[in-house]
Amino acid sequence: QVQLVESGGGLVQAGGSLRLSCAASGRTFSSGIYVMGWFRQAPGKDREFVAAITRGGTRANYTDAVLGRFTISRDNAKITVYLQMNSLKPEDTAVYYCAADSTGWNFPHEYSYWGQGTQVTVSS
Repeated sequence: QVQLVESGGGLVQAGGSLRLSCAASGRTFSSGIYVMGWFRQAPGKDREFVAAITRGGTRANYTDAVLGRFTISRDNAKITVYLQMNSLKPEDTAVYYCAADSTGWNFPHEYSYWGQGTQVTVSS
């Protein structure tokens, strides 16, 4: 079993930055075998893909809406994945979720493990 705990959300003005962290625990996670992803869900909307990173951290994928502004990274020694969010916009406001799976990529149904979410609010 894998447990994921997000942190780093909060309230920020448009143009500001936040860094989200997702700490993972579980017997098999320390081997870095999981693809890690970030998703977000705004009120009244479906959960949407934000970014994902491969097991070794050598390849990442982003939704077009955040490309060039957000950066996903991982530290397998600390068993943590990060989402650096720069130039934030009001439309980035959502609950952000961390997810993990052995073969997931950019669809929610591909991920078996989810965190509880952290709120990000961007004011205009």
